[in-house]
Amino acid sequence: MAESSDSVSIDIDILSFEGKEHVVKTSRGSISVYACGDQEKPALITYPDVALNYMSCFQGLFFCPEAASLLLHNFCIYHIDAPGHELGADVISSDVPLLSVDDLADQVAEVLDFFGLKEVLCLGVTAGAYILTLFAMKYKERVLGLILVSPICKAPSWTEWLYNKVLLNLLYFYGMCGVLKECLIQRYFSKEIRCGVHGAESDIIQACRRLLDERQSLNVMRFLQAINERHDLTNGLKELQCKTLIFVGESSQFHDESVYMSGKMGKKSCALVEVQACGSLVTEEHPYAMIIPIEFFLMGFGYHRQPHFASSSSNGSNPASPLSHCCIAPELLSPESLGIKLKPIKTRVNIEV
Repeated sequence: MAESSDSVSIDIDILSFEGKEHVVKTSRGSISVYACGDQEKPALITYPDVALNYMSCFQGLFFCPEAASLLLHNFCIYHIDAPGHELGADVISSDVPLLSVDDLADQVAEVLDFFGLKEVLCLGVTAGAYILTLFAMKYKERVLGLILVSPICKAPSWTEWLYNKVLLNLLYFYGMCGVLKECLIQRYFSKEIRCGVHGAESDIIQACRRLLDERQSLNVMRFLQAINERHDLTNGLKELQCKTLIFVGESSQFHDESVYMSGKMGKKSCALVEVQACGSLVTEEHPYAMIIPIEFFLMGFGYHRQPHFASSSSNGSNPASPLSHCCIAPELLSPESLGIKLKPIKTRVNIEV
């Protein structure tokens, strides 16, 4: 329990971990959604990268007290896992048709319908960022803003397509084998964290290996196959009506494409944050680098952080935030420009005498 001088406190443990898993039946099959927080609050939905679920993709970010005081104070979080990627998932039956990226985006819309959500903010990583961007294009009126981590927007190059084909064959014939896990870890993390200190593997890499062992390889194969057959979203990027914040690690395999995507969206609607010494999975490798930009971004929608959790990171002195530059345009921060009024956010607090 954290305390403040005004005797108001929030139990971050309760905010971070209390939630309920829902199995949502859609016209394209069942999907797991973990709802965390007060469902009377505005909604933030998340979607992870290939072979990850909400725990392995977002726990680094949401376990930060500063992020909890910002995100869980303002939102109910709906963590959407790709089909068959949830904890304890069974192998998806071969009778279930393969889903395309459009099917996955439509499935997100059905999840919103299930919970009665009209408008949401979105947070996605790489493949998940692509799905949520496509969702925002198809359902413009339902997306207020996008927070994308190492996003992709173009059809796969021949190099990526062939590389993914190799991964698909590994998944089919050998399952979640050592070679495949190495390829995925290179996809997620920078060389700095993969090599660790004095060559010793870091805790975060060891944890990722264990989590990958729990994935059903045939389910991962279905998601990767859909992503490998994705289409180019470039022409629709300028038509997006929502504000967008993009994070990308300088060592990410998708760095160039994320910068390309930011350029196509324009500075008035999109801000780019590049994180030094970081791979694609910024949410796990350098989550503190995300907090200040997200805080400024959400200010434009009228949201704010619980004041007693403001720390040294709020004044830019936190050494754990390796931002190379954060070019957030003033237009992103103005509630007036968004047509949104500041609004009080209901939250549960404990009053300590």
